[in-house]
Amino acid sequence: MMSLAPDIAEGLSRARADLRMGLGVVLSDGTQGALVLAVETLSPQRLGDVLALPGRPVLAITARRATTLKARPYDGDLARIALPGAATQGWLTAVADPADDLKSPMKGPLVAVREGPAHLHRLGLKLAKSARILPAVLVLDLPDPVGFAAENSLTLINAIAAAEVLDQMNPLHPVVSARVPLAVSEAGRVHVFRPEDGGEEHYAIEIGKPPRDAPVLARLHSACFTGDLLGSLKCDCGPQLRGALAQMGAEGAGVLLYLNQEGRGIGLANKMRAYSLQDQGFDTVEANHRLGFEDDERDFRIGAEILKRMGFASVRLLTNNPAKIAMMEKNGITVTERVPLKVGETEHNRTYLATKAAKSGHLL
Repeated sequence: MMSLAPDIAEGLSRARADLRMGLGVVLSDGTQGALVLAVETLSPQRLGDVLALPGRPVLAITARRATTLKARPYDGDLARIALPGAATQGWLTAVADPADDLKSPMKGPLVAVREGPAHLHRLGLKLAKSARILPAVLVLDLPDPVGFAAENSLTLINAIAAAEVLDQMNPLHPVVSARVPLAVSEAGRVHVFRPEDGGEEHYAIEIGKPPRDAPVLARLHSACFTGDLLGSLKCDCGPQLRGALAQMGAEGAGVLLYLNQEGRGIGLANKMRAYSLQDQGFDTVEANHRLGFEDDERDFRIGAEILKRMGFASVRLLTNNPAKIAMMEKNGITVTERVPLKVGETEHNRTYLATKAAKSGHLL
């Protein structure tokens, strides 16, 4: 039987795009439903339209953001905040975005809701994170989610299936590979891998012809626009990228996985927000928490999957991060050796590196 309708992974891709554009998304688990809108992209007009609907929406924020605002995360990993009588877009933005926390610390008192289930709110926050926008969503309960979605031409998502898919790694497929002579080695080849849901592609830079039956010198490198391309002194990413490739070139073989997980998985815009908070005196971990994110939102399963796709079962891993080693081992890649990569320390990133060592366990 032919079906041209999107599957759940494709539907989630639509939902991410809708949230980024300021549109609402409807979630339904068969018995309960909700309209979800991202605070970051919510317009005053659309907020007014939502407030005119029957019922009263609530603002869902992560427990990290709730802790910053002294709100009670009764639901464990999130808090549902009741809207004040005259809720405005400005108030919602102030709760969601920590940019002006120090200028205007008093947002409340914020009243956290305790009654009723929070699974649709949780799913809305996961969607916002995966869309690389601030994890803060407006949620309105809907008695007839299917009818509401059809009437308003909104994307309808099966919440049960979506929760399962969002916890899984999206399958990757090789797209193309081609020879690319590099400064560190003329025997370079770039492999492109694309996730099934049409999301951001990831790359493998292969140096030489490393044998598949022996541990390969490998690095999992997360994209860093500011460090890799602009030469930012706030991090050590650029020197690590070039140092890893140089070491692979010197040995004549290696694989560098370039994963599109900017800002430890929060995206470039949120990373710049974190930088702005660091200018206010917060360290890199504190900045992430104030934005509503965890210390590290990356998915290292992607790297393990690419290595297996390329025929590698074991690696000598160029890293200072023990979490990468643990994730490789957990996902079927044997790490026979940790190869330190201590480069790029400057007066501008010395505190950043110290924080990574103290709070994230990096071996520096």
